[in-house]
Amino acid sequence: MGGIDLALVDWSRGQFALTAMYHWLFVPLTLGLSFIIAIMETIYVRTGNPEWKKLTKFWMTIFGINFAIGVSTGIILEFQFGTNWSNYSWFVGDIFGAPLAIEGIMAFFMESTFIAIMFFGWNKVSKKFHLWATWLTAIGSNLSALWILVANGWMQNPVGMKFNPETARNEMQSFTDVLQPLAINKFLHTITSAYVLAAIFVVAISAWYLIRKRHTVFAKRSVIVASIFGLVASLYLAWSGDGSAYQVAQKQPMKLAAMEGLYEGQEGAGIIAFGFLNPDKKYDNDEQAHYLKIEIPKLLSILGYRDGDAFVPGVKDIIDGGYKYTDEDGNEKTALSTTEKMERGKKALAALATFKDAKKQGNDSLMQASRTELEANFEYFGYGFLNNLEDIIPNIPLTFYSFHIMVALAVWFMIVFILALFFIFKDNLLDKKWFLRLAFITFPLAFVAQQCGWIVAEVGRQPWVIQDIMPTMAAVSKITTGTVQTTFFLFLIVFTGLLIAEIGIMRKAIQTGPKEE
Repeated sequence: MGGIDLALVDWSRGQFALTAMYHWLFVPLTLGLSFIIAIMETIYVRTGNPEWKKLTKFWMTIFGINFAIGVSTGIILEFQFGTNWSNYSWFVGDIFGAPLAIEGIMAFFMESTFIAIMFFGWNKVSKKFHLWATWLTAIGSNLSALWILVANGWMQNPVGMKFNPETARNEMQSFTDVLQPLAINKFLHTITSAYVLAAIFVVAISAWYLIRKRHTVFAKRSVIVASIFGLVASLYLAWSGDGSAYQVAQKQPMKLAAMEGLYEGQEGAGIIAFGFLNPDKKYDNDEQAHYLKIEIPKLLSILGYRDGDAFVPGVKDIIDGGYKYTDEDGNEKTALSTTEKMERGKKALAALATFKDAKKQGNDSLMQASRTELEANFEYFGYGFLNNLEDIIPNIPLTFYSFHIMVALAVWFMIVFILALFFIFKDNLLDKKWFLRLAFITFPLAFVAQQCGWIVAEVGRQPWVIQDIMPTMAAVSKITTGTVQTTFFLFLIVFTGLLIAEIGIMRKAIQTGPKEE
């Protein structure tokens, strides 16, 4: 689209990605540790065994260090909607702002209130009241994630709204619709992945103690709680992943095609268990899509459409259109081509411009006619900003490899939890030095899996900041590229400093170990 500074778009995207990726280094550990701590304290209250209180207080210290630094990155992340993405904020602020406001008013205040009792209420309130404070802190932190992920899920499938041409803004029609299955699946999948990361962290640090034969009873009990918690979370993660795959297939077929490197649609499409993409493959050439692939037959059709013989559209099918699909009401329809969607999007933009001119002239009949034209084509409003068919194709290699790395690591984490429990109950965990070392070095991989998940979610939906309604290039603020570049490097320095500080503080706390009561 003429007049848009693509360098500004790229730097704004880069800055938001930088902030989001740093923020998500801290958040999942907070979400998962909060419940692990609550479980440990519950055991302490029920048994009265002071060893469990020692466990609780140690992991609570680690939680506190991580929580404090995570808050700072989260605040900066939300400010960027106003500074770098003001067009987006204007266009959908009425809808997007609602769950964020609930997160701040309800969840964050709940979390902030009870976290003070959790940290400073030992021996000042009763055991049961303190336990309630710990559980409410965990629930509050996870409710914060709920509302943020509901907002993100709405961006991937905008529903429950109506566009008002008078203000050129989208207005909420139904908050219940905003709480849609896609958003709920996104929340469940994201938080369970956070639980897995936190469990891997506890197992890894406990393995470090066991390798050095320090705090062995403490470490074994931590491994038991974390492994059971992590294994249950892993099983639920697989289930919520299935739900997420189904929602992506229904609402974002291009993302699904990118996840599997699927250029040509197939009936009974399989999932690639292992493979390499051909970098020379384009949607409109005859190159082979993969150099090598090991495929599980029909599984992609099953995950995406609950039918092993269902047709899964590829990149070329989505661009060319013409394939049959079933809508939410069970009606069979023919997919429009991207060219047709772009034409309808341009009609919607032209109708909006006509509506504005008619309003200035006081021409009510022209206003009504243009409003009708706009409403008829608004479903493809965002396509009007695009100039090339290829604009709707995300970065396929990045999405493909991120997805498969994420899935492979999730399977590995499940194996770690199973082996940890097996060796614990065989009472020979201390003798399995190879496993303890493997468990320790697995921890960084949990962060890799988390970042890969977000790459799939966000890169896979490009070019859309709001699916089909607003492309990323139309959402940026009218600021200079130099301003964004400057703040990018300032944030990089600050966030890296915070990360180094956290690692240093955590390292010292872990080396010191749990304090005796």
